[in-house]
Amino acid sequence: MSEPLHLPAPCVVILAGPGASGKSTWAAEHFAADQVVGSDQLRALVGAGEDDIGASTDAFDLLDRIVERRLARRLTTVIDTLGMDAARRARWRDLAAANDLPCVTVAFDTPAAECRERNRNRVKRIPADVLTGQLRTWAKVRDTLEGEVHPVRPLRVVPDAFLEAGSAAQRQREQPTGLRFGLHIGQFGFDSTTLRAIASAAEQAGFDAIYVMDHFRQIPQIGRAWDDFLESYTTLAYLAAGTDRVRLGALVTGITYRNVAHLGKIVSTLDVLSGGRAVCGLGLAWFKQEHQAYGWPFPSTSERYALLEDALQLLPLLWGKGSPRFEGKVITVPEALCYPRPVQPHIPIVLGGGGERRTLKLAGQYADAANVFGDLPTVRRKKRVLDEHAGNAGRAVELTHLSTVLVGDDDRHVQSLVDKHRRRNQDPAKYAAEVNAGTVADHIGRFRELAEAGVAEVMLRLPDLTGPEPLERMAKVIQAFTR
Repeated sequence: MSEPLHLPAPCVVILAGPGASGKSTWAAEHFAADQVVGSDQLRALVGAGEDDIGASTDAFDLLDRIVERRLARRLTTVIDTLGMDAARRARWRDLAAANDLPCVTVAFDTPAAECRERNRNRVKRIPADVLTGQLRTWAKVRDTLEGEVHPVRPLRVVPDAFLEAGSAAQRQREQPTGLRFGLHIGQFGFDSTTLRAIASAAEQAGFDAIYVMDHFRQIPQIGRAWDDFLESYTTLAYLAAGTDRVRLGALVTGITYRNVAHLGKIVSTLDVLSGGRAVCGLGLAWFKQEHQAYGWPFPSTSERYALLEDALQLLPLLWGKGSPRFEGKVITVPEALCYPRPVQPHIPIVLGGGGERRTLKLAGQYADAANVFGDLPTVRRKKRVLDEHAGNAGRAVELTHLSTVLVGDDDRHVQSLVDKHRRRNQDPAKYAAEVNAGTVADHIGRFRELAEAGVAEVMLRLPDLTGPEPLERMAKVIQAFTR
């Protein structure tokens, strides 16, 4: 079987071919029923049945209006008709272009004898003379189809992130490369026993690290302010007691939330109690409403950058030998003293944020890794900028990447997960793109592309993480990168 054609979601697919050529069967195999607009079904709706030829004009009028409205809402739409009317095809392609939707035509060039045999086995047959006319017309039309035309083949409509995943997954199979995986926990809709089970399952799945968000209430991008939300470093200490191997850290610690010297003591204690597994994530802190709710000042951006730069210099002193005095732009510590010392000779610092002029420059000067968001072109650009800043400082700094992923066993499972977890009124394609909903193979390909772009570790938030089960699917992805 040929490699499936990947189309970006949303898109428009025009089916073209004579009756009994397999269009409706193919559409049902590759698309949800509510994505397919068919002239036969609409003829039954406005007439006496699918074979009510007298209702064809009304059926096509209704089809055109439905297609117009679906495309205006940017919904994936499969147009299941004979597709042999050039004017109608042109109108649909123009509508797709007007709404910035990719549009392809799938041509069903089924042999005439096969079409006739299929028709004979139908409960409701196409009249023989009508089918003969369609076959003759198709012979004239098939070589004149306009736009992007594909023969019948397996087809998948996927988020943009997976358009090239198939070839990338093949490269990973043929020439595997390594990649670290971190589990990012940003929701706590479960009890402590389940949290411990999730952490244990993450280790078994092959995750290299577990990270939690450093907030004191849920952020609006994920949930509601009153959703249950655990304090980060208390949670990390709990996870340290329930795990043996994974690294542990906050991704990332808001620089305004704690006295920096005190933060150094907290991270050092985590390192000692975990047997040398602490990671120190740092970030500028952006959530103004959270500061206001807790009565904390929210300094200006420039003041927070000054505090962040001081922290990047002070923390390694606290974790190192001696007790040197530190005087930074905004922090003064008479004695950088921290006992017991961390177990690790050097606790890695991950700086969160992709600002190219200031944040990545600080990462290049002081951090061990920079953590960024974004699609593949964005990641490639951030990597170039980070390497330039680090090179100017005579250093080498890793790039890590944070994203949300929803992993299913196959396309139908992915669709069921999307339908289960999206908001009731949210477009499934939009949600699938937001959470990178795809199969195990899709994710192997996407992560291979990120590794090729220079990413050393991917941190993943799983929106269906209410227990260990999603980690079993992720294990299949991680195994592909285990060298």
